[in-house]
Amino acid sequence: MKAIGVTRDGDEPQLLDVPRPEPGEGEALVRTLRVGVDGTDHEVIAGSHGGFPEGEDYMVLGHEAVGVVEEPNGTGLEEGQVVVPTVRRKPDGETNEYFRRGEPDMAPAGEYVERGIVGGHGYMAEYFTSPADYLVPVSEELAEYGFFVEPISITEKANEHAYATREPFEWRPEAACVLGNGSLGLLTLWMFGQEYDRTYCVGRRDRPDPTIDIIEELGATYVDSRETSVDELPDEYEPIDYIYEATGFAPHVIETVHALAPNGVGALLGIPEPWDFEVDGGSLHNELVLQNKCLVGTVNSHIKHFEYAVDTLESMPEWLLEALVTTVATPDEVDPAFVDDAEQIKAVVEFDTL
Repeated sequence: MKAIGVTRDGDEPQLLDVPRPEPGEGEALVRTLRVGVDGTDHEVIAGSHGGFPEGEDYMVLGHEAVGVVEEPNGTGLEEGQVVVPTVRRKPDGETNEYFRRGEPDMAPAGEYVERGIVGGHGYMAEYFTSPADYLVPVSEELAEYGFFVEPISITEKANEHAYATREPFEWRPEAACVLGNGSLGLLTLWMFGQEYDRTYCVGRRDRPDPTIDIIEELGATYVDSRETSVDELPDEYEPIDYIYEATGFAPHVIETVHALAPNGVGALLGIPEPWDFEVDGGSLHNELVLQNKCLVGTVNSHIKHFEYAVDTLESMPEWLLEALVTTVATPDEVDPAFVDDAEQIKAVVEFDTL
C-alpha cells in the first residue's frame, strides 16, 4: 500500500510501498481519509525530534488523522464508522502505571510510543490498525476536517491543566493571548474567543497575510513581536490572564511571566532547541511568588481530550476550517504538503474520501 514516510538514510518525505497492516486481536483496520501535517512532522523529518520504530529502516509519518473503519474485527465498532486515532501507545506493547491509570499523556520519555513521531509508524498510509480503545468516533459531517481533532485535543488538555492550577481560588480571567499564529494557534484563538472578553495573538508576519486576516476576523488583536515583545504586552495593551505558548521560542517562557497579570497562568507547549540566554532569576522568582503567577508545561493528550475536541470541532465555523486548510495533497504528489512558508497554514494529505 502507499505510505508517506522517512528512511534512516533520507531527509525528505517520500512515497513508500509498505505492507498493508493486519489487525490483531482487539484492533480494527481503518481506511485513511486525511492526515494533517504540522511542525512536529517537520521536526521528525529533520531528525531533531522523535525516532524510528526499533529494527525498522523507515517510519510512516503522520499523527493527525481521520479514517473510516474498514474491518471492525470484533471490536464493537461499525464498518463505515468515521474515527480519529489517538497518538500514544504502550512501549513494546507492555503496559505500565501510566497506561493502567488511563493517563498515557502523562508518561515520561521512554514510557510510551508515539505513532508517527517516536517508536511507531504513523497514519500517513492508505490503511492503519489500532486498538478500538484508542479510536474516537466522529460524525460523518466532520470527516473532512476530522484531522483537526488531534491538535484541538492538545489545547483541551492545556486548558484543563492551566485551569486546574487556578482551582484553589476564584479566578476571573478576561484577557487571553496565543503566542504563535500557526494552525494550532489559530484554532486555539477561536476557542479563546468563546471564553474571554479580549484576545490577542502574537506572531512575526508582515501584512498582507492570511493568518492576520483570520486573527482579525476572529475579533482578536494581532501583535507583531518584532514591534512589541511579549513582555511589553502589559504596557502596550494590558496584563494577560492566560497565555498559551505554541512557538518553541525559548525566551517566550521568561517573557510570559512578565506579561501575565497577577494570578495569571501560562501554558507552555512549544519544544525549543537548547538555548542559552541571560535572565534576572531573582526578579523572575519574586514575580512568580509575590503575584501568584504560574507556568505549566503540557504535551500530548488522551481519550477524554479527544472527546472534548470532537465537541469543539463541531462548534467551529466552516469558514475558519476552510481558511486554515491551504493545501490538499495526494500521496503521489505529496511535496506541496511539506512546503513550510508564509503561505502555508495547514496542509493535509488526502488518501480517500467518504
